[in-house]
Amino acid sequence: ILLYKYLCKCLLQLWPLSDGPFCLPGWDRALIQLQVKLEISSGKLARFADGSAVVQSGDTAVMVTAVSKTKPSPSQFMPLVVDYRQKAAAASRIPTNPLRREIDCSIRPIFPAGYFYDIQVLCNLLAVGGINELDVLAINDILWNGPVGAIVMLEASAENILQEDFCHAVKVVVRYTQQIIQDIQQSRTPQKLLTPSPEIVKHAYKLAMERLYAVFTDCEHDKISRDEAVNKIRLDTEEQLKEIFPEVDLYEIIELFNVVAKEVFRSIILNEYKRCHGRDLTLLRNIACEVDMFKTLRGSELFQRGQHRCFNPVLSWIKRELGHGALAEKALVTSQVLESNGPCSMASAWGGSLALMDSGGPISPTVTGVAMGLATKTDLEKGEIEDYHLLTDILGIEDYSGDMDFKIAGTNKGITALHADIKLPGIPMKIVMEAIQQASVAKKEILQIMNKTISKSQTSRKENGPAVETVQVPLSKLEKLVGLGGYNLKNISQVDEETFSIFASTPSAMHEARDFIAEICKEDQEQQLKFGAGYTATITESRDTGAMVKLYPNMTAVLLYNTQIKHPTALGLEVGQEIQVKYFGCDPADGRMRLSHKVLQSPATTVVRSLNDRSSIVMGKPILQSSNYSQ
Repeated sequence: ILLYKYLCKCLLQLWPLSDGPFCLPGWDRALIQLQVKLEISSGKLARFADGSAVVQSGDTAVMVTAVSKTKPSPSQFMPLVVDYRQKAAAASRIPTNPLRREIDCSIRPIFPAGYFYDIQVLCNLLAVGGINELDVLAINDILWNGPVGAIVMLEASAENILQEDFCHAVKVVVRYTQQIIQDIQQSRTPQKLLTPSPEIVKHAYKLAMERLYAVFTDCEHDKISRDEAVNKIRLDTEEQLKEIFPEVDLYEIIELFNVVAKEVFRSIILNEYKRCHGRDLTLLRNIACEVDMFKTLRGSELFQRGQHRCFNPVLSWIKRELGHGALAEKALVTSQVLESNGPCSMASAWGGSLALMDSGGPISPTVTGVAMGLATKTDLEKGEIEDYHLLTDILGIEDYSGDMDFKIAGTNKGITALHADIKLPGIPMKIVMEAIQQASVAKKEILQIMNKTISKSQTSRKENGPAVETVQVPLSKLEKLVGLGGYNLKNISQVDEETFSIFASTPSAMHEARDFIAEICKEDQEQQLKFGAGYTATITESRDTGAMVKLYPNMTAVLLYNTQIKHPTALGLEVGQEIQVKYFGCDPADGRMRLSHKVLQSPATTVVRSLNDRSSIVMGKPILQSSNYSQ
């Protein structure tokens, strides 16, 4: 059932239990025999809520409560608040809220027009089994009595999945969700909806219909002029209706005008096969692309589609994302919407793909997308769709006045992501399949336009592009490479014990990094040190655990432990004072130099070497090597 995450999330309408606006008394349970037992229960938890249901699949359980105000809101839309909470006690991790939008988009279409009651839906994760998908439970826990087999929301991401495979997955998910719907018994109390009187409806059509028709059929209008013309008609109509019907609330008049405007807009599409801007139903807007806009950016692209314009610069790449080729992550691409007349996400997908190619990133197929719209005529008595037309590359007004915003992104071969907001209580499978097919044709047209600008990724990186190289660093030099307090760790990643991956924002910065590492790793005076020899060290810092000392000026100070000397304060050691130590090589585990002052207290140790001055090495009598070094 769950092969494709976020594929088809069919939400079910509120199953109320208490004596609130919706009412269904008692405690009930529904068991659906699928591949995994799905148990839906109500009436046991949160009984004061207007609606409550617990959905359990295996060891994973989600409780959803719904409450509604008893009086409608004066706003022109249905106030719906959705909150999804993953309790740390249930999930054993920090809670996140990734599903609010998915749940909202799924349940909003199933509420009838004119339902303006404030509603809050709260999803609580009660237990996580680790096997069953908790997000799918969260989306299928609100029960409804809508049309069987209708789809109210689609959400998917895929790795260039073939279109026929995706369509098959949708059919599989719908088939199983129908089993859940058929096994749920429903009962509810109908609510009072906002239904204006026939007389005021008649006056609204008389005052606004012809004027709206003239605006929506005038192809000379652009977005701004059309909105201004419609708004003028709105104000005139509201003023006249308020004079004729002073007892009617203003928000009811505003909502009535919206209904009239949408009805006129959709009737032109359904009856005359016309769109307000003059395009055919399947025709794309004029598209223009331009890359390499600014030389200082690693990749940039300007995309224009009608009155929609997006600027896509590629910013600094994060070393991990660059190394693993995760080029589609948000950290790689930013999209600035400069003009908007329609869905922005698809324009960002087009522009982002071209900007990545311009930057020389290893991205192979070009990605594009298109937003599909829908205009329907519904039989109010039967609740069935009598007629419909799909719209390709919709405008903002077609999104607002239409019944669907179906965004589909992908390559020439398949689908990579999609999202559908459906404003009807549900649409048949046939319309979904037709929309996918029509979008596939539009995608190919867009790809041809994009390929004329840039068809593949640049073969060479730009002069200001990022760079990644690997370097070998001996264990004895790791302390210098990491830096004080690990300061340099943010720009390096360890590959193995002595191999590191270095990230630089530009080639010149990488050159500086190579020089810096070469300076660290070059052969220095440490190679002159002889095992068992005595040397003069300079104290640079006094600590409770010992003293930090240097044997020569450019050396990184090392710790001379208290176990190898008497306590520094007891000896009266001060910063800058010299002390004799014996060299025992480097620790094979961490590369740190091993020194001891204690062993030099023996009468046999008479040779002391001084490396503070590189040109001066003072030699004494030979000294016997001692193996009694202890730390």
